[in-house]
Amino acid sequence: MPEAFLYFLWQYQYYDKVNLTTTDGEAVLVLHPGFRNHDSGPDFTNARLLINDVEWVGTVEMHTKTSDWLAHRHQHDRAYDNVILHVVWQDDRTTNGRRVDRSNGTPLPTLELCPLTAPALIDRYQALSDSADAIPCAGQFRSVQPLRLTSMLDKAMLQRLERKATAVRQLFEQTGGDWEETTYRLLAMNMGFKINAEPMAQLSRTVPLKAILKHRDNLLQVEAMLFGTAGLLDTDESDEYIATLQREYRFLAAKYTLSDKQVAAHAWKWGRLRPANFPTLRLAQFACLVSYHASLFSLFAGATDAERLLESLQVTPSDYWHSHYRFGKQSEKTVPALGQNAAENIIINTVAPLLAAYAHHRGQPAYIDRAIALLEDLPAEKNRITEGWDALGLGIRTAFDSQASIELYNEFCSVKKCLSCQIGAGLLKSN
Repeated sequence: MPEAFLYFLWQYQYYDKVNLTTTDGEAVLVLHPGFRNHDSGPDFTNARLLINDVEWVGTVEMHTKTSDWLAHRHQHDRAYDNVILHVVWQDDRTTNGRRVDRSNGTPLPTLELCPLTAPALIDRYQALSDSADAIPCAGQFRSVQPLRLTSMLDKAMLQRLERKATAVRQLFEQTGGDWEETTYRLLAMNMGFKINAEPMAQLSRTVPLKAILKHRDNLLQVEAMLFGTAGLLDTDESDEYIATLQREYRFLAAKYTLSDKQVAAHAWKWGRLRPANFPTLRLAQFACLVSYHASLFSLFAGATDAERLLESLQVTPSDYWHSHYRFGKQSEKTVPALGQNAAENIIINTVAPLLAAYAHHRGQPAYIDRAIALLEDLPAEKNRITEGWDALGLGIRTAFDSQASIELYNEFCSVKKCLSCQIGAGLLKSN
């Protein structure tokens, strides 16, 4: 039985507590199980117990078997001297014959949970953990209480936003505490739309925003800097636009010492991409965005209206990119500008995490509220994960819902952390 199941049983006290005794026959009364410790050290802190009518306050350590205490060498670790109870699934001391002590030699009381746990509860847990469904609780999902479901989605959304904000704060540190440069790099990476995120990130690190802003009144020069450093001007294709970009890039590369910092052309991915996501077109749109807005950070940090922000993001790149998806290959149809879906994606994956990170930096939670409000004003994303939840009747309506459902699937369902999920825990306890 995995230790996660023991954590669940102990945290919710979901076992038979009548006439509770240790394996040595000492009477136990749990006044408070303590708080789950996710860092190093014992598993639960600040527990309060009565053992033979003596009150103890300290930590609780959990293992599948009693002998694991010895296997993990806790008997030599003073960090475990304040453990007041050893909770195990199975007490195997009768087979190994070794006593479990603290580092100071005092014996450790042990509580065995296996004989105290209802077989039906074990069966329900194993049904979840052995489920072949992508969402382990799919067969029981419609019986989940709406309040519990809403609570878990809120938790998943905040967890996702916090995780993304942490990545933004790391980027902020890498830029030396420059929010404008942070915004520029974050936007570049997200406009790579996962498959080209890494070369876009490398490009934004190589071509600093300050260099871009010096030429923002000349879109062609901004394009030349970006396309040239991206390694995409080393092409056999030739037309007047390409020749002009190559000429401008030679000048700018010398000015900003960019020639030896090019992104390798093979780093860019083209396969299985729709033309609208080709890196050339996305770079042209990115060049237009950073040229058009003097301060992307101010635009994003001050955003309170999703509709107005969407309008600001739906830019039209230079004329060449009205008829081309990539260099030298003219399209039979007019190439669309940066569209509604792409602009919504920028708000979800750039603006909202940026606001959350800025909220932590400034100590102003209002920015997190603003991020959440923007997500609630956008329609839900459509992808394989959200479609799976829709099929179960989750009812995903906004980007807040879709982001929460993606987090729930990726961080709980796909790794079967059902016991850490309020939905899974609720299904286990429901009967």
